[in-house]
Amino acid sequence: MQYREDKKSGNKLSILGFGCMRFAGGDSIQSFSPFSSYDEEYVEKLLVDSVEQGINYFDTAYLYNGSEAMLGKTLAKHGLREKVFIATKLPVIILRKAEDIDKCFNVQLERLQTDYIDYYLMHMLTTVSDWERLCSWGIESWIEKQKAGGRIKQIGFSFHGAYDEFEKLLDVYDWDFVQIQYNYSDENYQAGVKGLHKAAEKDLPVIIMEPLLGGRLADGLPSKAVQCFKEADPNSTPVSWALRWLWNQPEVTVVLSGMNKQEQLIENLETADKSQAGMLTDAEEETFSRVKQIIKESYKVNCTGCKYCMPCPAGVDIPTCFAAYNTSSAIDKGIGAQQYLMSTLMYNRSGYASLCKNCGKCETHCPQHIEIRKELKAVSKELERIKFKAAKLGVGLLKIIRK
Repeated sequence: MQYREDKKSGNKLSILGFGCMRFAGGDSIQSFSPFSSYDEEYVEKLLVDSVEQGINYFDTAYLYNGSEAMLGKTLAKHGLREKVFIATKLPVIILRKAEDIDKCFNVQLERLQTDYIDYYLMHMLTTVSDWERLCSWGIESWIEKQKAGGRIKQIGFSFHGAYDEFEKLLDVYDWDFVQIQYNYSDENYQAGVKGLHKAAEKDLPVIIMEPLLGGRLADGLPSKAVQCFKEADPNSTPVSWALRWLWNQPEVTVVLSGMNKQEQLIENLETADKSQAGMLTDAEEETFSRVKQIIKESYKVNCTGCKYCMPCPAGVDIPTCFAAYNTSSAIDKGIGAQQYLMSTLMYNRSGYASLCKNCGKCETHCPQHIEIRKELKAVSKELERIKFKAAKLGVGLLKIIRK
C-alpha cells in the first residue's frame, strides 16, 4: 500500500480508504439499529483483510445505517483500533439545538468503541450559513475543548454545495482537512478541481468521495466509453481507470471506495499499488478526453457551467440544475436525481428549477444560446418527482423546527 502525508498532522494515510456507507448486505442511510441487515461475518472479514493489506483510513458517519457500530465492533474484537484512522461525521442536518452536538458525539464514541476520533467532519456543509448556525451554538469552543481533551485529533468538513461556498468555507475556520466529491466524469461539479487545488494550497489533506459516482463509472458507462477504455488497455477495467485518474493528481490524499466484495478490494489494492502522482501518459490523458466527450455527447443541455446566466432573480442555480440533468441522461437517472436533490434542495437557500419565474434575463447572457427557460421546465419535469417533493417538504419542516 502507498501512503500520502497529511501535512497538517504528519500522519501517513493510505491512498485507498475504506468507505463504510454501504456495507455488504445492508442499506446506506439512516437506520439506527445496531447492525441493520449487514452480513456481519462477511463485512468483518473484509474490514480485517483491508487493515492487513495496509488500508488505514476508514470513513463512516452517524447517519450511515449501522456503519459506526459495525466498524467499532470489528476493530475492538481484533485489536485493530490503534492501527487505523477513524473518520466519522457530525450529522449537521438533524441537529436542533446546541445540546445535540454532545449527544450525537457521545453516541458515536460508544458505537465505535473508542474514546477518540482521528478525523471528525461536519457532515454535509453546503453554505457558510450552515457553519454560522453551528457557531451560534458554540461549535468553535466545543471543537477546541474536544481537541484539548484528545477526543478529536483532526477537524474538517464534507462538502456538497457550489464552489463559491466551498471557497468561503475554507476561510471561515482553521480546518485540518476536507472531503469532496470528485471524479473524472465531471471535474467541475461542486468543489471540483478548483476546490481541490484551493484546499491543497492551504496544505489541507483532501479526501475524495464518490470516485466512481456511486458505482456508475464502474458499470453504468455508455458502451462506447467502455470500448474506448478497452481499446487503450485491454487489461484495465473502468474502475482502475477512474481510480488512477484521481491518484495521478498529487493534491488527492485519500480516495474512498465503498468496497463490499473481496474482488473489489483485491482490484482496488492492485491499482493502488501501481499508482502514483503524475503517472498518466499523454495517450492515457487523451483516452480520458475521448471518454469524457462520449459522456458529454449524451448530455441533454449544452451548458458549460460558465455562470454568465447567474445570478437568477428567482434564486435558481441554473448551472447546477443542468449538471444534474445531464448526469441523469448520460450516466444514471438515480444518480442525477440524487445530485439534484443534494445540490439544489439541501441548501439554506434552495435553487431548484421550478423556482423559475420565466423572466428570461438569463437567456440574454448565455453564450451558448440555450433556451434556459424551456430547459428548466424539462429539468423540473424530470427531476422534481415524488421523492424530490417529499424531500422538499421534509426540508421545509426541518427549517421550521430549527427556528
